[in-house]
Amino acid sequence: MKSPTIARSTITVALIGNPNTGKSTLFTALAGVRQRVGNYPGVTVEKKLGSLHLSGQACQVVDLPGTYSLAPRSPDEMVAVDVLLGRRADVGPIDIVLSIVDASNLERNLYLVSQVLELGVPTVVALNMVDIARARGLAIDVERLSTQLNVPVVEVQANRHRGIAELKAALVAAISSNSAVPESPFPTEFQREVTHLQSALAPRMRDEESTCGGEAMPRYLVERLLLDTSGYLQSELLGNHHSPGEADVAAELKAARGRLAAAGSPVPAVEAQARYAWVAQVLKGVIARPAERVTTRSDRIDRILTNKFWGTLLFVLAMLLVFSSVFVAAEPAMKAIDAVIGKLGQAVGAAMSEGPLESLLVDGVIGGVGSVLVFLPQILMLFFFLAILEDCGYMARAAYLMDKLMVRVGLSGKSFIPLLSSFACAIPGVMATRVIENRRDRLTTILVAPLMSCSARLPVYTVLIGAFIPRRTFAGGLLQLQGVTLFTLYLLGIVTAALVALVLKKTLLRGPTPPFVMELPSYKWPSPSTVLYRMGERGWSFVRRAGTLILAVSVIVWAASYYPHNAEVVEENLGPERDALTARLVQLDTGAAERAGLEDQKADMDHAIAAAYQRQSILGRMGRTIEPAVRPLGWDWRIGCAVIASFPAREVVMGALGVIYNLGKGLDVGDQTDQDRLAARMHAARWDDSQALVYNIPVALSIMVFFALCAQCASTLVVIRRETNSWRWPAFTFIYMTALAYLGALVTYQVGMRLPPF
Repeated sequence: MKSPTIARSTITVALIGNPNTGKSTLFTALAGVRQRVGNYPGVTVEKKLGSLHLSGQACQVVDLPGTYSLAPRSPDEMVAVDVLLGRRADVGPIDIVLSIVDASNLERNLYLVSQVLELGVPTVVALNMVDIARARGLAIDVERLSTQLNVPVVEVQANRHRGIAELKAALVAAISSNSAVPESPFPTEFQREVTHLQSALAPRMRDEESTCGGEAMPRYLVERLLLDTSGYLQSELLGNHHSPGEADVAAELKAARGRLAAAGSPVPAVEAQARYAWVAQVLKGVIARPAERVTTRSDRIDRILTNKFWGTLLFVLAMLLVFSSVFVAAEPAMKAIDAVIGKLGQAVGAAMSEGPLESLLVDGVIGGVGSVLVFLPQILMLFFFLAILEDCGYMARAAYLMDKLMVRVGLSGKSFIPLLSSFACAIPGVMATRVIENRRDRLTTILVAPLMSCSARLPVYTVLIGAFIPRRTFAGGLLQLQGVTLFTLYLLGIVTAALVALVLKKTLLRGPTPPFVMELPSYKWPSPSTVLYRMGERGWSFVRRAGTLILAVSVIVWAASYYPHNAEVVEENLGPERDALTARLVQLDTGAAERAGLEDQKADMDHAIAAAYQRQSILGRMGRTIEPAVRPLGWDWRIGCAVIASFPAREVVMGALGVIYNLGKGLDVGDQTDQDRLAARMHAARWDDSQALVYNIPVALSIMVFFALCAQCASTLVVIRRETNSWRWPAFTFIYMTALAYLGALVTYQVGMRLPPF
């Protein structure tokens, strides 16, 4: 079978390769900034599309998920197969396949190439990392490899943009070429069973959705169906509803596999045997190896970085440096964004008359979006450092080091990096779980990632620890009680996440921990363009995915805190005093000594009016309604009200308390003066029905424990929705984390009140 000569206005090139072969770097080198990122319709698999021109011909490049094989056992691999077979309408038929292979590991990489060639689509092979192959003493006869594969093979160094012009020329030549399907590497008895099975499935599969190229089902998919003993592909293609038709198909597959086993070609081992035999034939005379294995720079580095003791120590130090740098480097940009948002809010407020529309725009829209955007610099910096570590080859070593620790809770080393990312923000942590192939492991990691204490919790910790935890030292001044408290809160999230993961893997997501198999790539200098692209891509994804829902929730919370806006009641009680202060200020000269004091009184009065409006709002009434439920935690209605208001983002709780305690909406919890003002008001707060003080150390600890465990982050929940393609899992996350947070706060307060005072 030969593919027809292409005659279309836009050519579609599919880029495929094993993980760690430089596929993303090559994609960036080809497409540059002309890239679009989204999800394939119906699944959460990321779709990357780029565009370029080849000799005036418009081309679309589809970057397929990295995979070791076209044997679909996960959504990523299923998407890759469907795209290559032209079964996805959102991409269209593929005209050319660009297969990137690691020159230093041709045997492993050509396994995937053998599967690609069977599709009959014109193919070009990009031989990447030739510099690493030469450093290992390997000499590759590229022309002979091209002849024996019967496809163009081009040497490239994607990270240095070498060989890109030659690769584009090969793609141009492939546009008008025909491609013959190579002879199948499978034994005759296997091919016979495939033909029989294809005929048996024809009546069932001959419908509009499965038709491809005039066949009821592509022969390649029939092969895969016969080889897939996991049942994943059968479920994807034929459904999983236990109908009589399903039973017939299952019986056909079982009988075919039985006949193959009896013939000495057991499934699925027959594929590995056949393909690696084909690879050995293709590589005859292609690779010249040194008499003794060359010790490379990567080998020497790995003796230290993968060492159980030194490797772990250096990893901990590296992560401390990364996260410290994230906080330090991002702080100026965060302050700048905060200042811009503040000035924008002031400008909009000054240009509009006071009322619901002004409050909606300033407090709901600008304030709500700003509460998300202020963390964008931290996310960009985090992914900048992680992209460097990943592109240079270090992250694979980190996952290897942490695998033994993660396996104790039913996960693998691949879950470690997403959980580590969640300490800065759970959103990129959840998004980073895409590297986990096993669905149960990926889902478990997503569900526990929000338990890591992210940077949004830090303002809550900072204010309450500074206000209520004594400044005591231990061990000769080496340890401070405040620092130990902060460390304990972070540790609480880690321990809780481990316990929850263990429970999930034994109940809802029961299943064995998959073996952790990861190919350690050679170390290389990271590509600046790749690092910057990944950083920008993740930053934009954060804004696009989280910003929309945060805006909607912020408007809802604003409405709940604004209405009913009964101006008559508030003005009757507080209006005369405010008007009197305003009149006195108008009469005074600008340089009068007493003017500053009157302005402070006027500001306090404005804050008191804002707090009065909030008390009578829907949100304030909700706080009073839930007070009986939060009293066992040591909270009054004000704290309950602030917790409800903090749903869009945890850090909002301190600003909400600032309004409630008459400090105004502009409270900056990062400013020491504002922290001291809020702490003073909280120390003085009393219960409405008694003269007892609301706050003490157990109450402060109760609030901190609640926020250490709760799911008060709408942006994280919406990203979980995007990544799982269901509202069920974000709802489950919110419910279980809120229940854990309530229980933790309850135990903290009740036990704390029974202990002797500090």
